[in-house]
Amino acid sequence: MRPSARSRARAAAGQALAQVTGRALGPYQSAVVRIGFSATWLFFLLREFPHRHELYGPDGPWSWGMAERLIASNRSFTVLMWSDATWWFELVYGLSVLASVLLMLGWRTRATSVLFMIGVLSLQNRSVFMGDGGDNVIHLMAMYLVLTRCARVWSLDARRARRRGSASAGAAGPVLWSVLGLLFAYGAVTGRFGAGWLAAFAALWVVLGLWWLVDRFEPEGEGRAVLDVLANLLHNAAMMVIMAEVCLIYATAGWYKIQGSRWQDGTALYYPLGLDYFTPWPGLSGVLAGSGTMVMLLTYGTVAVQVAFPFTLFNRRIKNVLLAVMMLEHAGIAVLLGLPFFSLAMIAADAVFLPTVFLVWLGARAGALRRAPRRRDRAVPEPPPGSPDAPTPAPAEVAR
Repeated sequence: MRPSARSRARAAAGQALAQVTGRALGPYQSAVVRIGFSATWLFFLLREFPHRHELYGPDGPWSWGMAERLIASNRSFTVLMWSDATWWFELVYGLSVLASVLLMLGWRTRATSVLFMIGVLSLQNRSVFMGDGGDNVIHLMAMYLVLTRCARVWSLDARRARRRGSASAGAAGPVLWSVLGLLFAYGAVTGRFGAGWLAAFAALWVVLGLWWLVDRFEPEGEGRAVLDVLANLLHNAAMMVIMAEVCLIYATAGWYKIQGSRWQDGTALYYPLGLDYFTPWPGLSGVLAGSGTMVMLLTYGTVAVQVAFPFTLFNRRIKNVLLAVMMLEHAGIAVLLGLPFFSLAMIAADAVFLPTVFLVWLGARAGALRRAPRRRDRAVPEPPPGSPDAPTPAPAEVAR
């Protein structure tokens, strides 16, 4: 007897619900997004380290009083406004660098993702006019990463889980949780947090502690199963939001370009190629700007790819082709226009659409390259024939 349409719909809905709640989808994609954005922010902080006081510190054009008035009006979050002391700024900047390194490596990712978000929001909200489009993307992704299970693969947490049976093993977890608790308690008592941020940080702190307790004392029980289901739901929802965010960025950028005359006549690309600020390689920019055909192809190709990409997600082959084109486009922006961190941020966002087969192959190749030097070091060279250390041949070998 053939199943009815209603029973087939129920079966399909049940399978979809099992997929969404039963596992964290896209573990390799979330790991690449984690590594990409933490590395981008880390490289930016290190590059701007000599100029950190002018960008986000006491010597910046956006003074303490101006930042205080703006934050009082828009209620944005930044721990830099807790004190105007130089040592506090240096501490926050240094912890932001450390959190970026730890998140990139995937060490205690549930806690370090929160620290990474605090560092990004604190620095960017202190001087809101210092960033560009890439900073806006990092700003959003730092909050989304807190909700993802982005350390399932390619992380120190995953390695600890394989070796010791649990990603929360060791004493570092409770110590980090206690330090974050003291920081949260200070902010709550002194009224540094708004109502929304107070509730958000309280929920994160409680969940971190609850997860450690259940993972340590009831790893196979019902409590752990419930937490896994909730974590999978949050992860999958956050990954869907990240994908929607990337599509929204490209769709709005593409349609705005279509409406502007500068992209219709090619001057939106031509004029920046002649500005000193956007020409790290003047000779290369001059050659490109001197070719009307290349300017036309790049201008119209950029608009076409950005407008078309959201509509190609249901065709895997076309999507992969356009994804490669967009990544190459951002690499070209980094080289031609001197915007490396914007390009790195967009490439990291694009990585959420990379195919799993390619990422698994890439991980296998990277693992093979990492293990190759070890095998060469462990290989013992054979002594030359006739030396005292040479092995004695077997009788059969001598007869041959």
